[in-house]
Amino acid sequence: MSETLLISLLSLCGTLLGSLAGILTSSRMTAFRLEQLERKVEKHNQLVERMALAERDIQTLQTALKGKEDPCKTACAPGRCGPA
Repeated sequence: MSETLLISLLSLCGTLLGSLAGILTSSRMTAFRLEQLERKVEKHNQLVERMALAERDIQTLQTALKGKEDPCKTACAPGRCGPA
């Protein structure tokens, strides 16, 4: 086998191994980033759900308090619930 052919075959093997290693590394990084993004989306969705419940509770409290005296005036000591 000629020296040139041997060098070209070794170069081919090196190129293939390098390309394969690059593809595998890129694939792992993409999977890792996707997992991190899924975690962030899950946290965001939990926050949205909690805020929807809080808004519903606030609306319920506002509806219950309509027409009633300010509960702060009757339940708190003077100067404790805000500006007098």
